[in-house]
Amino acid sequence: QVQLVESGGGLVQAGGSLRLSCAASGRTFSVRTMAWFRQAPGKEREFVAAVSWNGGITDYADSVKDRFTISRDNAKNTVSLQMTSLKPEDTAVYYCAASGSYYYNPTISFGSWGQGTQVTVSS
Repeated sequence: QVQLVESGGGLVQAGGSLRLSCAASGRTFSVRTMAWFRQAPGKEREFVAAVSWNGGITDYADSVKDRFTISRDNAKNTVSLQMTSLKPEDTAVYYCAASGSYYYNPTISFGSWGQGTQVTVSS
């Protein structure tokens, strides 16, 4: 079992920046692709960004490309999401997720999820 704990959410004005972090513990040897998802009120959860097992390949949703950067530190079992030029439509609960797949594609399964951290962007 893998436990994921997110941190770094908060309230920020439009145009501002936030950095989310996620720490993994437990059976971390099984963690390969890590990703961030988000869910806004009344909407379905959506993919935000993913990073491959060695950090070499990253994937982004079109809505956050060129504004968000995902990175990981395997020595510390952490993954981060640097968010810049934030917009009110980025407001959501952000979830960290871990998969046993080496690389991301929309069909892979994520077996471990964090509890989520709220990001609110005011206009």
